[in-house]
Amino acid sequence: MDRAVHRLTRGRVLPLTSMLPGVILTTTGARSGLPRRTPLACLPKADGSWIVIGSNFGRPVEPAWTGNLLRHPEAEISWRGRDIPVRARLLEGAEREAVWREVLAFWPPYATYQARAGRRIRLFRLTARAAGWNPEGGRSGAGGAGRRLTGGGPSGSPGGGPGQGPGGSPGGGPGGSRGHGPGPAPR
Repeated sequence: MDRAVHRLTRGRVLPLTSMLPGVILTTTGARSGLPRRTPLACLPKADGSWIVIGSNFGRPVEPAWTGNLLRHPEAEISWRGRDIPVRARLLEGAEREAVWREVLAFWPPYATYQARAGRRIRLFRLTARAAGWNPEGGRSGAGGAGRRLTGGGPSGSPGGGPGQGPGGSPGGGPGGSRGHGPGPAPR
């Protein structure tokens, strides 16, 4: 249902993220090579990129999608009803620190997640791969919305659908498989 609401509201409402801006991130599984879909809160940037935060609600394990991005940085997001091919880059050093301050101003509970995680929360910048991408209106010129590059399987298939929780885990119950089940706030 969350994915349907996300599409219908063009990314303005993602119920699991307390009305924060959100994307559906489609990654390639680090081990399986299969498409994995994860609803995430995001921090949209003025330059047209998006920041996603691997908080996993303050759990000690990294969310699986962060490992997927490290292994396969080319991914796709659904943003405001458009599928956009993106490239992920792990933020480090001074850039990470500056963005972390922005993240805390955006959603202060991330400080609590950081305190209880016992690890440094990963931050990624997602940048559109399509030349001429305009974050407000899709591709510049005649292109329209970004083209779908990765699968997002139908319900119940590898890649997402209503049978998966927001972390891409079956069932979606708290403490779901591999430490990436849902929670009441953004990941």
